[in-house]
Amino acid sequence: MKQIDKTLQKVLSDLLAKRRFNVISDLLLSMNPADAGIFLNEVSRKQLFDVFKTIPVGNQGLLFVELDDERQVDVVEKMSDSNLSTLLDSLYIDDLIDLVKALDESEQTRVRMLLAPDKASQLGLLMSYDIDSIGGLMNTSFISFRPNQSIKDAVDYIRVAGLGKETVNVCYVTDSSRHLLGVVGLRSLITAPDDRQSVMSIMDSMPISVNVNDDKEAVSITFGKYDLTVIPVVDGQNHLMGIVTVDDVLDVVQEEATEDIQKMAAIIPSESVKPYLRTSVWRIWRVRIPWLLVLMIGATFTAKVITAFESALSSCVILTAFIPMLMDTAGNSGSQASVTVVRGIALGELKFCDVFKVLWKELCVAILCGLCLILFNFAKLMLIDKVSLMVALSVCSSLFMAVIISKLMGALLPLVIGRIGLDPAVMAGPILTTIVDALTLIIYFSTATKLMKLV
Repeated sequence: MKQIDKTLQKVLSDLLAKRRFNVISDLLLSMNPADAGIFLNEVSRKQLFDVFKTIPVGNQGLLFVELDDERQVDVVEKMSDSNLSTLLDSLYIDDLIDLVKALDESEQTRVRMLLAPDKASQLGLLMSYDIDSIGGLMNTSFISFRPNQSIKDAVDYIRVAGLGKETVNVCYVTDSSRHLLGVVGLRSLITAPDDRQSVMSIMDSMPISVNVNDDKEAVSITFGKYDLTVIPVVDGQNHLMGIVTVDDVLDVVQEEATEDIQKMAAIIPSESVKPYLRTSVWRIWRVRIPWLLVLMIGATFTAKVITAFESALSSCVILTAFIPMLMDTAGNSGSQASVTVVRGIALGELKFCDVFKVLWKELCVAILCGLCLILFNFAKLMLIDKVSLMVALSVCSSLFMAVIISKLMGALLPLVIGRIGLDPAVMAGPILTTIVDALTLIIYFSTATKLMKLV
């Protein structure tokens, strides 16, 4: 969990105990808003509102956007219409969208009624986009120029209008129909040798842009690929619809990474992720138990495999001693391959059309790994465990085949799952391990039965 300086934390806590909310308000406004938000997210709901109402209305927006979704809802529900209206006017449209999504229907209606007409119209447009598209994340507050506008006029316009925009580091050049013609950086504007030149003469006429319906995760990859801090969003006719800044994309990356980690651990992803210590036991139980039940039922297949070869095991009990080693090694081998492939899919490096290249590479890796493992294991079985040659051959040959199959399964399943439209991360954890466990036992018992002629 993020933390702030311990000394500062103690000072704020002491002031809070003494109910000196005005002093706390002044201190929070002197801090970085992100650090102030950490403190406000830790206090009780009543203390939060006691502190928040002492903050000057014009400054509340700075700290409000640093609050967790549930805390924002608490503040909004307790605010008067006049104060809430002022707060809403101070929020950028992307922050406003996040707030409205967290509110219940009645509070959403209240917020819409308090918004200025133009902002309410923007909100309605942006919320009409699919929840996973970049359109719902973009900001419509940006600086744009006409191509024949002089650099001097452009800089003067930034001085006048820039304060209310999310960023002025990158500005956009559009025609009268809002078609995106190019981008121009603030550095280029202020270092231009002749400010009587037109903006068009220094703009980049081949800007990197994304479509309003593009997936948020795909756009985050575009940011990383081209080292961008802001990117224009256009529609199918190349009309400039808005911009997306890197801070919003970082939130997307964190959300997607958290979701993938949860799926890889067989946990149902939560819609809103809170710090662990502030998550209730009930919520944690609710997202963990469904997959545990599914995996438990899946594990019964493994038990049926053992039962099917019960007579063979009874005639050579020593075979049971190597079941954990075989299952663990195969599971780990599969997980190595699946995690690597899932990462490649997430970064756009791998697609389903690469399936044969991936399988060939994993087959080569599996053979090398398998050979190393069986050589080491054969020596251990013969010199330390002192088992018979046939037992050692049964275990080692089963291990070799299990490693190959588990690595191929670990590489193939995420690609197939992604192909049919599901999240590949689902196949990178306990689900894959459950499948591999059953396959490993079938290989092991079948091999041992044939080599040792067990009944």
